[in-house]
Amino acid sequence: MFILTTISDLVQISPEDFNKPSVEAIEDNINAKYANKVIQKIGLCICLYDILKASEGLIGHRTGIVNVNVEFRLIVFRPFKGEILFGKISSSSPAGIKIRLDFFDDIFVPPHLLFEETQFDHAEQVFIWRNDGNELFFDKNETVRFRVEAETWNDQSPTAPSERDTTSAIGRKSPYTIEASMSQGGLGPTLWW
Repeated sequence: MFILTTISDLVQISPEDFNKPSVEAIEDNINAKYANKVIQKIGLCICLYDILKASEGLIGHRTGIVNVNVEFRLIVFRPFKGEILFGKISSSSPAGIKIRLDFFDDIFVPPHLLFEETQFDHAEQVFIWRNDGNELFFDKNETVRFRVEAETWNDQSPTAPSERDTTSAIGRKSPYTIEASMSQGGLGPTLWW
């Protein structure tokens, strides 16, 4: 679920951070830049793990900003295909079930990756699995066990100022989404098993 990723980057320490120890200023700048951000094909960055190397700082002309080349490792959320995780159902619609973790909420289970005989109830707004005469519900906020099936990356290229009005926030896709399944024994709401 979590991996360590090595990254090299130029860290800029502004004069306001000169009162901090150098390591603390570098760590704060790395966390501000990377924490809770998605790096394409790497995953969701959680936080800095450690600093491997740092160069001597070079002071920029007229700005007073110190530039430091740093090699560091980040803790990154990127589950592998087939991994079993726990989450909570955040919503259901005829298109499928959305699941969230404490720190990530772009997990989607389409109807074809649910148990056979599972149907959406429009009155209750939940999926119901009918199994041997029993009705088992995928209720909102229910803790579920799911299997990672695929991941999708969407490039978040910046838009030109003239195009920002026409591109709505609704039309933008999440940079990293996970497609999951709940169609095998042991998967689905934990109350069932």
